[in-house]
Amino acid sequence: MAAAFVKYEVPKELTDKIYEAIQMANSTGKVRKGVNEATKSVERGISKLVIMAEDVTPEEILMHIPVICDEKKIAFTYVPSKAELGKAAGLEVSTGAVSIDEEGSAKKNVSDIVSKISALKK
Repeated sequence: MAAAFVKYEVPKELTDKIYEAIQMANSTGKVRKGVNEATKSVERGISKLVIMAEDVTPEEILMHIPVICDEKKIAFTYVPSKAELGKAAGLEVSTGAVSIDEEGSAKKNVSDIVSKISALKK
């Protein structure tokens, strides 16, 4: 069963593209790592895309992020693994959420992901 904060299902192809976009943005743009940093980025309105791991426990840690993202009209999506999310963000540990603040060379990927996410939400 999906976590309570998960609002829609993300297909495998899109998940792979999300990990790739995080890696590209981490090396050429700016990625904030961790739930607290992602939350600050959204609250300040500088985030372009927020990615959350579905396997975070307790779920309450991430339940506020989709709500504030909707308020600020910032795109958000999910990936299945916090370990893979951390690895894509260049960390040696897992992380529950990341925020892409500056896309760098991942600009096209991020805009593709955002448009596919909006289609999934409907």
